[in-house]
Amino acid sequence: MLVELDSVRTGNAIEPHSFSGLMDLYEHNYMRLRKIVPDLSIADQMISSVPGHADLYLSVKLRCKYTTMLSMTYRFERPGFYLFEPDLHLKIYHDARLVEVEHLIKRQQGIVHTDHLLEHKWTMNRFLFKWLGFCLYQGHFFHPMNAIKKNTINFK
Repeated sequence: MLVELDSVRTGNAIEPHSFSGLMDLYEHNYMRLRKIVPDLSIADQMISSVPGHADLYLSVKLRCKYTTMLSMTYRFERPGFYLFEPDLHLKIYHDARLVEVEHLIKRQQGIVHTDHLLEHKWTMNRFLFKWLGFCLYQGHFFHPMNAIKKNTINFK
């Protein structure tokens, strides 16, 4: 069954890989993302630079009344090119205070494929949860990109 509401009705622990567990994960991802970028309206492209760590980039793709679509990635410099890894495309539901991974591309490992939609969404959003925690631990915080030299940035 796709919709499992027993944990919501009873107040018991939310089961991993369940629909209610996925909704809980979306909510936690929203809270973590808002700690890194408290104001999404300040710019369409932002960067977070922490000494000793890879720069973290955020690019707003679409703004609507209740949702925002964005991508978030690290940028690694390689001889002659940049590698953007992982490439996360997120949808933020402002009214519900949720963040959902639309798709996730990890070029080193390919795209995660599963036969079940719920399991696929769980895997992608669990990755986002862990990655946002790691970014917070490193001290990332987004600032508008106009605060740095734009000609040095070659962002997708």
